[in-house]
Amino acid sequence: MATDPYKVFGVSSTASEKEIRSAYRRLVKQYHPDRNPGDTKAEERFKEIGKAYEIVGDEEKRAQFDRGEIDADGQMRGPFGGGGFGGGAGAGGPGGGFGGFGGFSGGGFNPEDLGDIFGAFGGGGGGFRSARPRRGEDLHGELRISMEECALGTRRDVSLGGGREVSVTIPAGIEDGKTLRLRGKGQPGQPGMDGRPGPAGDVLLKIHVAEDPHYRREGRNLRVTQDVDLHTAILGGKVHVRTPGGTVALKVKPHSDSGTVLRLTGRGIAADKRHEAGNLLVTLRVVLGTISPELEALVRREAEEKTES
Repeated sequence: MATDPYKVFGVSSTASEKEIRSAYRRLVKQYHPDRNPGDTKAEERFKEIGKAYEIVGDEEKRAQFDRGEIDADGQMRGPFGGGGFGGGAGAGGPGGGFGGFGGFSGGGFNPEDLGDIFGAFGGGGGGFRSARPRRGEDLHGELRISMEECALGTRRDVSLGGGREVSVTIPAGIEDGKTLRLRGKGQPGQPGMDGRPGPAGDVLLKIHVAEDPHYRREGRNLRVTQDVDLHTAILGGKVHVRTPGGTVALKVKPHSDSGTVLRLTGRGIAADKRHEAGNLLVTLRVVLGTISPELEALVRREAEEKTES
């Protein structure tokens, strides 16, 4: 577990923003890897400073920490909601969470904090090298959605770890295995010697559309099979059909055979900027159900009459 961020900077919990920033700048200057090449302890201390500033250098996170809502790692205390799933720098499976990380946060980092710290290192006389800002690593994860969510589009809140959460918009009609890229939502970049922050990495989210025994997708259309009793097949009537947007009543014409296909316009994959809404194609399947003695006698009599003729 991370050290209390106030202890990292050697200040009290009532310290002003200016006091925290001053301590941060002093410590970053002291422990920066380019000033301590090969010193693993200094490198760990540098990461600890960055993680601490990610909490108390950000007004919102500092308030959450002071209220006890998050810990020194930025993790929410108690149950934490959201669509958690595999992550870290490499792909993971559903049910986990994106790997946490140390370093600087794009939200808590202020370019002014390092703008003048390393100026003395870039001059002549054998000063330290000028390191460029480094881009943060991408986070990879997977998310499973239902066919109905695929048909209509959906929004999920996803945990990235470290107390971070991102809202993901999943467009209607997304293909199974498609990867969504959330730019700038990955690991934060490393600041350079000139104080410029490195760009954050991206979140790469692979979408899996769960198979559904009810629907079969064909492009923007969906197909379903609907059972119809013998009475409705002969005389006509209405049946209730499940669609992604809810159950609707569908009119069945008299004398409808099994295999008859009816169309519910616009009830397939929802429309987007490039596509019209697809249709729901309903294939009727006539089921006999319970046969009454009277119906059986009628069918038998008709069969005998055909035989005699």
